[in-house]
Amino acid sequence: MNALPPRTLVILAAALGWNLMEKHRPRTRLVFRPVAPGPLSLTCPSQATLRTARPPTDHGVIASGWHHRDLARPFFWEQSAALVRGPRIWDAARAAGQTVGLAFFQQSLGERLDLVISPKPIHRHHGGILMDCYTRPEPLYAELCAELGRRFDLFHYWGPLARTRVGRWIAAATLRILARPQAPDHLFVYLPSLDYDLQRHGPDSPQAAAALAETLTQIEPLVAAAEAQGREWLVTGDYAIESVTAPDGAVFPNRILHAAGLFHTRETARLLYPDFFTSRAFAVVDHQIAHLHVPDHADLQQVRELFAAEPGIGEILDREAQSERGIHFPERSGDLLLIAAPGRWFAYPWWTDPRQAPDYARQMDIHNKPGFDPVELFFGFPPPHTSQKTEKIRGTHGRSGPGHEIAAAGLFPEAASFAGLAAALRDRLNPPER
Repeated sequence: MNALPPRTLVILAAALGWNLMEKHRPRTRLVFRPVAPGPLSLTCPSQATLRTARPPTDHGVIASGWHHRDLARPFFWEQSAALVRGPRIWDAARAAGQTVGLAFFQQSLGERLDLVISPKPIHRHHGGILMDCYTRPEPLYAELCAELGRRFDLFHYWGPLARTRVGRWIAAATLRILARPQAPDHLFVYLPSLDYDLQRHGPDSPQAAAALAETLTQIEPLVAAAEAQGREWLVTGDYAIESVTAPDGAVFPNRILHAAGLFHTRETARLLYPDFFTSRAFAVVDHQIAHLHVPDHADLQQVRELFAAEPGIGEILDREAQSERGIHFPERSGDLLLIAAPGRWFAYPWWTDPRQAPDYARQMDIHNKPGFDPVELFFGFPPPHTSQKTEKIRGTHGRSGPGHEIAAAGLFPEAASFAGLAAALRDRLNPPER
């Protein structure tokens, strides 16, 4: 029979890059090492790889959002666990009777686990939101709020008010969960604390150094609690954020396609909205990655040549090249994939006249925008509108390979890559029969 795996705590820390550790040399008892990143240095693909020990070509999460061909519209930041294809690394442990919890992972709702907690606000019909967290078991969020004396603040999680201190609530809640008699045998926690000021100010900034120090003060008590319980533990980043080097590092694929007559729009109340039903080409962007959808493949060569001549483009990958890198998933991937040049990133807008911007462009609206919009981290005028000034962004991510290593500490010092960490964790949770 199989021996039960030792209990574990896994902390996935957003933007914990090796470049950050080398630059700022924080004081910490944790011993970090560089680890090669996954093939896509993005949030949801990294979370999916950790949960499955498989690449995007298998688990299907090719960005933090993608175009749904049947509905002819992009979807971003969806939360259903069914979007992550394939078995989970903890399946064998649960089958053996152990319990597993998942805290603050994005596609976690509906996951067959013993504990789940994730932000799940209710959007009111006439505007505004009810801040809430989805939990299983259901009373968990209310119990944690009562124990901590405060609710989770969604406005600290994303938007102009997002701050490193959002991780304080997550870390404190994790300590409470670990202290419970029914604490999961294996607990996976996502800590977003570093993500905000590194995008606002860049990884070399004093603000980044302060965010790193704060994040480590959130992580270290969790590691201490795990050790006190005899748990094995792993702390790992998911991607490294690099500096935006140009005064305005944004590249606008949809503007390029619109100017070429390939991206179509419809004018409503003098505002330009995308027409994904008739567009001959359009881009769904996520930081330094852009999936180009070209419904008629007769247009592929024109689109490729259009971007080959464009500054700020690092690579153009067709479907075959995407497959070779393990990042192509036929239902979701673009016909072409753009990877930004170093220090550049992709912005979703197609309009050039700010008076024609869709209404959601000035709002914190992560679901309706057909692309990730980091300038939501800044207020526009008048508040509470968000900024549209892409030149404000000084840190970005998505590119992979040498120079983009993440930082890891704890278990599996022999693992040289993020995929290797996930595979080693899977094997640890599924020991061979004795």
